[in-house]
Amino acid sequence: MSTTVFVPRDSAALAVGADEVAAAIAAAAATGGHHVRVVRNGSRGMLWLEPLVEVATAQGRIAYGPVSVADVPGLFAAGFLRGADHELRQGPTESIPYFARQTRLTFARVGVTDPLCLESYQAHGGLGGLRRALDLEPAAIVEQVVQSGLRGRGGAGFPAGIKWRTVLGAAASPKYIACNADEGDSGTFSDRMVLEGDPYLLLEGMAIAGLAVGATEGWIYLRSEYPDARTVLTAAIQRARAAGWIGPDVLGSGRSFEVHVRIGAGSYVCGEETAMLESLEGRRGMVRPKPPLPALQGLWGGPTVVNNVMTLAAVPWILQHGGEAYAAHGSGRSRGTLPFQLAGNVRHGGLVEVPFGITLRELLHEFGGGTASGRPIRAVQVGGPLGAYLPASRFDLPLDYEAFAAGGGMIGHGGIVVFDDTVDMARMARYAMEFCAIESCGKCTPCRIGSTRGVEVIDRIVAGRERAANERLLRDLCATMADASLCAMGGLTSMPVLSALEHFPEDFVRNGQACTPTR
Repeated sequence: MSTTVFVPRDSAALAVGADEVAAAIAAAAATGGHHVRVVRNGSRGMLWLEPLVEVATAQGRIAYGPVSVADVPGLFAAGFLRGADHELRQGPTESIPYFARQTRLTFARVGVTDPLCLESYQAHGGLGGLRRALDLEPAAIVEQVVQSGLRGRGGAGFPAGIKWRTVLGAAASPKYIACNADEGDSGTFSDRMVLEGDPYLLLEGMAIAGLAVGATEGWIYLRSEYPDARTVLTAAIQRARAAGWIGPDVLGSGRSFEVHVRIGAGSYVCGEETAMLESLEGRRGMVRPKPPLPALQGLWGGPTVVNNVMTLAAVPWILQHGGEAYAAHGSGRSRGTLPFQLAGNVRHGGLVEVPFGITLRELLHEFGGGTASGRPIRAVQVGGPLGAYLPASRFDLPLDYEAFAAGGGMIGHGGIVVFDDTVDMARMARYAMEFCAIESCGKCTPCRIGSTRGVEVIDRIVAGRERAANERLLRDLCATMADASLCAMGGLTSMPVLSALEHFPEDFVRNGQACTPTR
């Protein structure tokens, strides 16, 4: 009788030697006469424990981590194939406090199954949402998404069901599903974890979206910096097509839905939906004016649903269990769960899927365990490089779209980057402007020129040159960028800059008088 051992194939695990650990386990098992089946699963999201090795036992899956090649002989000697005690033993995986406190809806399979195994996907609930969608009329599918309260997980938080309803009602054809997998925000990796750990989930969500709005073709715009995700996703599409899950006859229904992958070229601004559509069509990724909205005139001029990976990945659960069941989670108008990602100077970095309404303080301390350095947390940036820098006084803000925005923040894609008390916030504000200058598509003047001038103005403030006048100039410049930029690239750059100036004015002083925060 063989023992199943799980070793992640997720990029984070590969970066710290998961391939080598898997090979060492297989070699040690062969040498010792043990019958072992090594399964390469996704990551459970506890990144400080990677590579996290799990052993299937009669008591459930027992976790050991972080495991190195040098640890493998000792694990075998201790009897880890039976779940025996060892200094790396973390206990039953689902009982680890970091994991046990989560509400995993979208990530229910990630880290549990072999990402490319069709049988395992179905055995753990896969295709349930798609099968139900095939029994419904398009408008009924859309209504389930509307009832769920699902909002776009890419950052804007626009109701997904309303967007789908618009595309369904559009008279033009053909229609398209465009999946934005250009996950470029700092501290974000939830899209990648799904693409590498449960790719069929995304394909199922896209197929349901196609059925809902009358689209027969879907495009995934994948960032070039994700080679492992590309490998897994490409294999998943081929296997799903061969199994009839996608293609000309979806699950024998006579209805078609094909999926294609397009690789991006490293442009941050292509995370904006219209710039992504431009790139998909083979042109330089530059923002399109709105209107027309992509829902009415998007990819190749056709009505297009543009959603990111997390939005589409939430859809199969909603169809399988019902929109009301999904809406039962969450807070205010923010329904369901969001996979928050803890990164930066944090002790326990990783992915935490919980309902909206949790506070930053809970995430940072109950899950994150404080800073990796052991020093106090001074600032947190939520929502990527265009998100606000928040001080400790804002850590009790509930993480739902409206409440968090009222407190000066932006949830965005759920990325949280932690800084301890050694951070220089003037330097971080300068970085925000410099980032915008580098990544701007160049189409609009406020973003292209404003960000370049912003770097120069911050340098003058920090140098103490005409501080008051330059501070006024910086605020005016941020207002112009926010009001006149064509997209969020320039429009939101003011958020990290002004929040740093507001909450950490002392960091803008190198000599002379401090900047005066506005209230």
